[in-house]
Parts: sequence; structure tokens; C-alpha cells
Amino acid sequence: QVQLAESGGGLVQAGDSLSLSCAFSGGTFINYAMGWFRQGPGKERAFVAAISWSGSSTSYSDLVLGRFTISRDNNKNMVYLQMDSLKPDDTAVYYCAVITDWPRGASGAWGQGTLVTVSS
Repeated sequence: QVQLAESGGGLVQAGDSLSLSCAFSGGTFINYAMGWFRQGPGKERAFVAAISWSGSSTSYSDLVLGRFTISRDNNKNMVYLQMDSLKPDDTAVYYCAVITDWPRGASGAWGQGTLVTVSS
């Protein structure tokens, strides 16, 4: 059973950067595309970014394109989200996910998430 563990969240100011990490276990990592989603206060969970199994293809929400970068390390079973030029609207709990329907369809297995709070 796949397990996902997100980390790296915190409180930052607008304009700052933050890097999130997700540890994958319980399966064969290179078999899967991976993604990041987020759920802001009072909002539904929404797609942020996805990366193919090899890392050669990526996809981003228009809201983060040009500011966020998704990457992965297949030797460490890790996926990352580098977030630059953060805005208060980026405040959310961030989740990583296995992508089963490229690029935005998640498998439904979620970790505990990591909270990112961006102050103005």
C-alpha cells in the first residue's frame, strides 16, 4: 500500500520561497507519475503540479506556473515542490499524490499534508 509523507511547510512572508518534500513508500516509485495538490481555507483540494515517472514531463496550474517547480529523485523515492514568489493566496495544506490520470487525476491516496502559510 502506497504511503506518502509530506514535509517542509511553514510560515513565510509574501515574496519568500519554500521547498516541500514528499517521501513515497509501499510501492515502486518509478511506476508512477506524481503530483502536488493543495487545499486552501474554505476551498476544495486543487491541482498544483505533476511530474512524469522519468521527470521529463511536467504540468502546472496556471496559478503557479512560473513560480513553482516540481521535481523528483527516483533514487530516493522523493518528490519536491520548490515554491518561489509566494503569495498569500498560496496559503493551503499541500498534499502529494500518485497521478493515475495524467496530469490531474490523483489516485485518492493522500498523506497528512503540510501546511504553508503566507503572510502579507
